[in-house]
Amino acid sequence: MTPHGDTPGPNIVLICVDQWRGDCLSADGHPVVRTPYLDALAARGVRFRNAYSATPTCVPARMALLTGLAQEHHRRVGYVDGIDFDIDETLPRTLGAHGYQTQAIGKMHYSPERARLGFDDVVLHDGYLHHSRRRGRDPRFYDDYLTWLREQAGTSAVDDYVENGINCNSVVARPWDKPERLHPTNWVVTEAESWLYRRDPTRPFFLYLSFHRPHAPYDPPAWAFEQYLDAPTQEPPVGDWVGEFAHLRNDALPDATVARYDERTTHRARAGYYGHISHIDAQISRFLDMLAEFGVANDTYVLFTSDHGDMLGDHDMWRKGYPYEGSARVPMILTGPTIAPGQCNDEIVELRDIMPTLLGCVGIEADAALDGRDLAASVERRAPASWTAPPPPPGVVERTGTGRAAPEAGAHLHGEHVILGQSMQWIRTGRWKYVWLSASGHEQLFDLESDPEELRNRAGDAATAEALAACRALLIDDLRGRPEGFVDGDALVPGRPVQPLLDAPHERVR
Repeated sequence: MTPHGDTPGPNIVLICVDQWRGDCLSADGHPVVRTPYLDALAARGVRFRNAYSATPTCVPARMALLTGLAQEHHRRVGYVDGIDFDIDETLPRTLGAHGYQTQAIGKMHYSPERARLGFDDVVLHDGYLHHSRRRGRDPRFYDDYLTWLREQAGTSAVDDYVENGINCNSVVARPWDKPERLHPTNWVVTEAESWLYRRDPTRPFFLYLSFHRPHAPYDPPAWAFEQYLDAPTQEPPVGDWVGEFAHLRNDALPDATVARYDERTTHRARAGYYGHISHIDAQISRFLDMLAEFGVANDTYVLFTSDHGDMLGDHDMWRKGYPYEGSARVPMILTGPTIAPGQCNDEIVELRDIMPTLLGCVGIEADAALDGRDLAASVERRAPASWTAPPPPPGVVERTGTGRAAPEAGAHLHGEHVILGQSMQWIRTGRWKYVWLSASGHEQLFDLESDPEELRNRAGDAATAEALAACRALLIDDLRGRPEGFVDGDALVPGRPVQPLLDAPHERVR
């Protein structure tokens, strides 16, 4: 018996990309990037314009994604490989217990690599992971894509996706050097097609479709790369506060975290990154067409998001892990049988919300211990065609005709990440973003309504003193009792030692 009687469905597809900035959708108004297929997907449902990754690197972000937990409970507050997955309740495990067939394809980035975490099966490609790729270790233990690549016609037993040497975190960019069908982006969708033929048609399915790109290496197919080489050069935004990190700047390193590269290098890096986005956009179109051809598109929820963004030279910063918009803000789109089309939602949402949202869409009650919330409860709904939709949770406020929902009074998001030798703590609430740097105790305050590029630090302005104090108080409350000792009484304490993994789940002291 399926969750909705004898009808197999509704199905769920969770599409996660790696390192995709929240502003890199043409639907979001990006001046260069064009994402026609994702724009069309968004028009069919709801786009969350203020979606964030509270711990914006792969490992901690993906913990939140599949567990519905905040960082103080899944314990990853920075990037660290090789820590075994230790959370019992996961999205695929819960869905599996309710009759779903569950499959993961692509990037997982959990430890150990072959841990299924509740999935019936995992077909794996995490990209180049230093932790996994050790000479003498057979790739079949950790990389199904590389194994597949070496089996294809025209390739050899020693072919590799790193032959071009441009590095997995480098700003160096060049076109893909093999036939496009062999690109890891295409491979994810090809594997999904194969699985759709083999799935059990008597059960609803949960498919986790996880792309490694647009994460570096910036090596999209030539057509995707070249279209952005001709685009106008963009001047990266540089805030009045970048001197805070000037001592860490190293323009000689192609994989630096803080650097100001020459204009040509930066432009080519952006062309490679944007090219990946266009390539993924086209392959998502290919996949959505497959759902229609298999006859399941109308009974399937699709949620598209990313684990974090990419600074791309904003404020002389590269890669991720920062509280700033390029790194922490992510795209998020939800469509499905009960989601009314044409909505934009302004709530502040986070990756932890995905598990309870998808469970709620298909009528499964989420565990009360989850930190995330059901976002579908605050969007406009419609009657499904083929099955009875679950009612909205009790107490949900009626939506407006635009589909926008006002955030709960006082709602805020606490984010953090151990990076650059300190913990960068931040609060996002209303129009404000507050950042506290644990090493120095320096504060930053940005008015995202008037300054979406975070160019001006308002922490020292008399006119914003009240907002600064309110945001600081929220952070103090969230950090009170933490093992690092960030709070003493009603004050933040800088200079405390930090580590990327908390020793035990933190329960806030009230």
